[in-house]
Amino acid sequence: MKIIREPCIYLVSRQTLDGDEVQRFLAEHDLKWSTDTEVGAEELCEMAGRVCYMSFGLGRKTNEEYLGNIIGVKHGSVLEHAVWNFLITGVSRSFTHELVRHRAGWAYSQLSQRYVDESTADYVEPDCIADDPELHAVWLESIRQSHETYCRLVEGLARKFSPEPSATLRRKLARQAARSVLPNATETKIFVTANARALRHFVELRANEHADVEIRAVAVRMLRLLREEAPNIFGDYEIVSLADGTEIARTPHTKV
Repeated sequence: MKIIREPCIYLVSRQTLDGDEVQRFLAEHDLKWSTDTEVGAEELCEMAGRVCYMSFGLGRKTNEEYLGNIIGVKHGSVLEHAVWNFLITGVSRSFTHELVRHRAGWAYSQLSQRYVDESTADYVEPDCIADDPELHAVWLESIRQSHETYCRLVEGLARKFSPEPSATLRRKLARQAARSVLPNATETKIFVTANARALRHFVELRANEHADVEIRAVAVRMLRLLREEAPNIFGDYEIVSLADGTEIARTPHTKV
């Protein structure tokens, strides 16, 4: 059993353009267009926006200028074409309970406690508890009790379901019942797909001083990745440190 204090985000997939198909479209419509970005997501958003007005080669020559105008006039639907895939680990079940409330523009695949043996689970401790020795001891004792109870229940339920001929089903039946005693602090892993517009909405709601500390930390980390990944889409955000050492994000272009 390990105590986790920091989340981890892996950016595992990003989009790319099929240049041949783009050129085929342009040629068949007597158009010429090139862009100065090599970021697939930024190219896609610019192309989608230009299709709306058939404005290829006209006005706003750089991708930064073009997407800056898109964001400024809140033409947010164009940003829905840019999609990334993340694997988030080192987070609690409390965190994912809040994360999956974001529905439009998101997809999720989360570690299943029905199938995965949580007798080897790790746990996520809030900083405000970890920084206080007395509260840390109380928290740790509760975690240990829950963990030990889970292990005992799995063992007992395995005996109870022993007549079931399928070993896989026996394990599932035991684990899905025993998980009822696991705390929200149990570490989990979740695979996430989201588009740029949904991610901006997430950052504005969750990288906010009123958001839960854990989801705020994830939102700020995700924003840092995205500002490097697609600065023309996420570069308008500023990360600000608060008096307590935590961080939030701000942008003059909200609700795009």
